[in-house]
Amino acid sequence: MNALAAARFQAVAEPPPASATAHASAPLAAPRTGEVILDVRNISLSFGGVKALTDISFDVREHEIRSIIGPNGAGKSSMLNCINGVYQPQQGQITFRGRTFRHMNSRQVAEMGVARTFQNLALFKGMSVVDNIMTGRNLRMRTNLLLQALRIGPALAEEVRHRAQVERIIDFLEIQAWRKAPVGQLPYGLQKRVDLGRALAMEPQVLLLDEPMAGMNVEEKQDMCRFILDVNAEFGTTIVLIEHDMGVVMDISDRVVVLDYGRKIGDGTPAEVRANPDVIKAYLGGGH
Repeated sequence: MNALAAARFQAVAEPPPASATAHASAPLAAPRTGEVILDVRNISLSFGGVKALTDISFDVREHEIRSIIGPNGAGKSSMLNCINGVYQPQQGQITFRGRTFRHMNSRQVAEMGVARTFQNLALFKGMSVVDNIMTGRNLRMRTNLLLQALRIGPALAEEVRHRAQVERIIDFLEIQAWRKAPVGQLPYGLQKRVDLGRALAMEPQVLLLDEPMAGMNVEEKQDMCRFILDVNAEFGTTIVLIEHDMGVVMDISDRVVVLDYGRKIGDGTPAEVRANPDVIKAYLGGGH
């Protein structure tokens, strides 16, 4: 863990003043979490002789914001990759809405209702904002590819319906002014917003966010926090979040699970995690 990350964790070791969390306090005043929607049990993942994850278990409740934190190399992204089918764990199982699976590819997981954003943007830089977000509707389309390409018959009517949904997402994310602009010409913070919009276009029940605020300035982070809270509150979307900014994590999360060297060392509310000596040691070192 580098000195900057340690300082950030130390800064939130005590609850922040009310003014520091004003932008996030309202939606969390009355949390509305439900039953367990995602249950991760005893997941172990290895790459040759390297153990990325060892016997990890935690659950995610419907409508909550569940954060996964840990020092660099703790296994956070590997955990998300197991959930959305990019990696196949050697041991353990994942249950989503009562359906248990060990081996599921990314498309199957997406069809079940799990969407994902990535730390490194994978947008189509030469395409417009509208068309990038429209790609998130592909799983919802029922006409064949030929009819879609020709835009005739039922394919045209279907496209009109899907574009209406995309326009609602564009309004929600406040990017109307850039709707026809090539994504590659947008500032980084707006590209991150487009990436979120593409995931929302899939109408997910669970949204996996891999460091959505990485590389952002303070103002961009505030905007992204607001959109994440609004997605959770207005759409009722369950969110699993990886984020290095400890202030953000402690502000907006309902519960936090902490990984270190591929093992779980903490799990609970932000207040419980802040007070966990194993978590403090992982971030700040035994000398503290």
